[in-house]
Amino acid sequence: MPQLEASPRIDFHSEDYKDAYSRINAIVIEGELEANGNYKQLAESLPENQAELLKLAKMELRHMKGFQACGKNLQVTPDMAFAREFFSELHNNFQQAWQEGRIVTCLLIQSLIIETFAIAAYNIYIPVADDFARKITEGVVKDEYLHLNFGEEWLKANFESAKAELEVANRENLPLVWKMLNRVAIDAEVLGMEKDALVEDFMITYGEALANIGFNNREVMRLSAQGLAVI
Repeated sequence: MPQLEASPRIDFHSEDYKDAYSRINAIVIEGELEANGNYKQLAESLPENQAELLKLAKMELRHMKGFQACGKNLQVTPDMAFAREFFSELHNNFQQAWQEGRIVTCLLIQSLIIETFAIAAYNIYIPVADDFARKITEGVVKDEYLHLNFGEEWLKANFESAKAELEVANRENLPLVWKMLNRVAIDAEVLGMEKDALVEDFMITYGEALANIGFNNREVMRLSAQGLAVI
C-alpha cells in the first residue's frame, strides 16, 4: 500500500492520544504474545511443522518487543490488564480447542482470525503512525503475511477433512472480532484509524484467505459475514 505521511493534525503527545495509545499499544503487545504462545502449542501438536512454527513463535516475540519500544518512545505505559481481557474470549477458545485436539480450530483462530485482524489494524495504522512506530509496524506487517500464509497452506492441504470444523470454528469465533473492533473503535479513531476502513480491510483479507483455502465465492461471503450484525 502507498506510504502516506502522518497527519499533521495528530498530536502524538497529547493526553487524549496517549490515553488511547495505552490501550491500542497494549493490544498489539498482547496479540503478539498470544501468538507466540499459540504457535509454540501448535508446534507440539504438529511435529512435522515444528521447526517452522517455532520460527514463527520467535518472530512474534520480536514483534512484541518492537511494539513495547513504540510505547516507550511516546512515554506511554501499555494497559496490559485491558489487553488480556480484550483477548480473553479468543484466548479461551484457542486453549479449549487445543486441549481437545481441534487443531483446525486453533489454526483458524491464530493463523486466520488473529493474523488477519493484525494485518488490517497495521495497514490502517501505518499511514497515521508516528515515524518511529511506522517503521516498526511496516516491518511487522510483512512478517504477518507469512504467518497467514502458513495457516492457509496447511488448511488448504487438509481442506476436505477440515472444512466442517472450519465452518463451526468460524461461526463461534468470527463474531468475537466484531465485538473486539467495537470495543476499540473510539480509541482507534483518536489514533486516526477509521473503523469502517478496519472492517473493510479485515473482510477483504479474511475473505481472500478463505478462498485460498478452498471455499467457493458463495461460502466465502456467508462465512465472512457471520457476526457482522454486532457492529
